Amino acid sequence: MATQGNTTLHKGIPQIGDAFVVIVKTEWNAHIVDKLEDGAIKVLSQQGARYQTLVVPGAVEIAFAVKAFAQKSAQKADAFITLGTVIKGDTPHFDYVCKAVTEGNTALNLTLDVPVIFGVLTVNDEEQAIERIGGAQGHKGEEAAITALKMIALNQSIQ
Repeated sequence: MATQGNTTLHKGIPQIGDAFVVIVKTEWNAHIVDKLEDGAIKVLSQQGARYQTLVVPGAVEIAFAVKAFAQKSAQKADAFITLGTVIKGDTPHFDYVCKAVTEGNTALNLTLDVPVIFGVLTVNDEEQAIERIGGAQGHKGEEAAITALKMIALNQSIQ
């Protein structure tokens, strides 16, 4: 997510009226994460998808919440969107958290039968995060929701 990236992402967004997406977001850096969530909800709502948000304390706990919902909830999700913001500090903690979150998301994508979209910002400073919630780098919450809808459509076409 270092650049504006996929300039065609906003084209051909599928409208899947019966789609149900679970957003898992962190409490850390809520002033940024809440804006990521707002962007995701905006896109999901525009496309007629239903959603539910789960809140976890930090980014490392995201994978647990996704797995627990997938295994225990009576409601089956068509996709999960993970949202958080990890801002680099002065210690290697940033590296460990980013690695754990990335590996957790990847493991879920390899084990669940629905997509898990990575919408966690991993940035050097708060300014970079702000650029990604509607600034120069686009809106990564909106992009995560678009990606979820496209992956739901792909998954449904394969089944």
